Amino acid sequence: MLPGFVKNQGFMASSDNYEAARVVLAGIPFDATTSFRPGARWGPQAIRAVSEVLEEYSPYLKRELGQVPFYDAGDLDLVPGRVEANLERMETAAAALFQDGKLPLFLGGEHLVSYPLIRAARRHYPGLAVLHFDAHADLREEYLGERLSHATVMRLVAEEIGPGNLYQFGIRSGTWGEFAYGQEETNFFMDVITTPLEKLVPELASRPLYVSIDIDVVDPAFAPGTGTPEPGGCTPREILQVIYLLRQARVVAFDLVEVCPAYDHGNITAILASKITREAILAWG
Repeated sequence: MLPGFVKNQGFMASSDNYEAARVVLAGIPFDATTSFRPGARWGPQAIRAVSEVLEEYSPYLKRELGQVPFYDAGDLDLVPGRVEANLERMETAAAALFQDGKLPLFLGGEHLVSYPLIRAARRHYPGLAVLHFDAHADLREEYLGERLSHATVMRLVAEEIGPGNLYQFGIRSGTWGEFAYGQEETNFFMDVITTPLEKLVPELASRPLYVSIDIDVVDPAFAPGTGTPEPGGCTPREILQVIYLLRQARVVAFDLVEVCPAYDHGNITAILASKITREAILAWG
């Protein structure tokens, strides 16, 4: 067991051998700044619980989980109500995984968790670029007077890595100011996902990439179990295509956030998140 993590039901076919694993799953059960529908802290366990419905084999990648040694660390042990203290714990845990040479796949949790994880990745990987897939721009300077929020996370990231190193895809919601900042400062792709990514992959292939997927980038018809659903999103097939396109790139970390089981229907959001996770393990591991 990794220090600071609580071991629980593991993702299907996960190994018990941390040292031998190239890929490590790590749950980040945090939703302290959620602004509409709370409950994303239960996302990591929901994603694991439904993983057994999937096959271990991916016909798209022609690999199965038994071919990729991966370890499920469980969920990071967090202190209820302590935002800054918990962000520090996340950053410390992520830094340890990078130091051990692992490819971490983080399961959220709300989107603010990406900020400390990306901070740790940037220190370990100079020249880091962040690929952000989301319905929301998340570029506010503050939300309801708070600087640390799931609504400000990508503004924080932009300031951390430089806005020119942030690539945002599928955005369809935000304030006028967020859209103005994104279109002027970041690499901002409203609504679209795969078309710009196909063109960017050769350009980014040699750089270390952190990939952040908010499940609400997918239309709520396919992924209703999320805190702030936004109509008009992509299909599951499109978001899976992102994983496949990035096989040609150097992905060094990944997070999948904002799965909220309390608002899911028939576990369809959790199952989609579980399939995205399986494909990420097989594509990048």
